[in-house]
Parts: sequence; structure tokens; C-alpha cells
Amino acid sequence: MGLSRIIMRLARNPGTEFADGDDHRGYTLTAPLTPDGMFDESAWQAARNRCTVRRFAPGDDVEEGRLARRGQTWFFDYDDEDAADDEPIHRLGQHRFAVGEYVSVTDEDGRLLTYKVTEVAPL
Repeated sequence: MGLSRIIMRLARNPGTEFADGDDHRGYTLTAPLTPDGMFDESAWQAARNRCTVRRFAPGDDVEEGRLARRGQTWFFDYDDEDAADDEPIHRLGQHRFAVGEYVSVTDEDGRLLTYKVTEVAPL
């Protein structure tokens, strides 16, 4: 099982202030992928401490956290003691992490926003 570095940048989100997207906002995720680019949940079990996320945006401090799961919900967790900062990932197990694919994440303000996978590289 190998981990991959996945970079997702904010895609076009009509009806928001990000209608045209923003390449300077997004996430760098470290996670295990299957050979066809799907999230590998069983490999995550073995490597969960190494599955990290880094949220970046202009003018904001970089937030670092981890990929976590509660029940059937996958989310980015930035503080183990505070669930208010969790950012759920819509249908994580059904996304293909390949350049050009899209992933939806509920941001810190509770908005479901779409991100485009711009880079995937094995670590």
C-alpha cells in the first residue's frame, strides 16, 4: 500500500463568491489510492496516522489536519477536540482521484463546494 499526494483546487462554484473558481484555494491530501485512483479504505485503516490534509487559501493561515471517519461520514479534522471545524467530504469512497476529476467538500462555513483534482503523485 502506498500513499499518494492529491492536490485539489477550488473549481467553479456558481452562485457563490467563487463562481469562477480559485486556483489559490484548496487542499493537499495524503491518502491511499487503489491502482485505478479510488480511495482505499482498508489501506487507510493501516495508515490513518499518515493520512493528512492541508487547507490553503490566500490571506488565511494554512490549516493542517487529518482524514478521519465517524460512522459513514468521512471528513477533514483539524482539531480532535472540536467537531465544529470538521469538513465532510461528499461520497469519498465513490470518487476517483485522478487529474480532472471533481470532489465536493463542505467547508468551514457549511457550504458544499466543488474542487478539481489538479495533481496526484505517489509518495
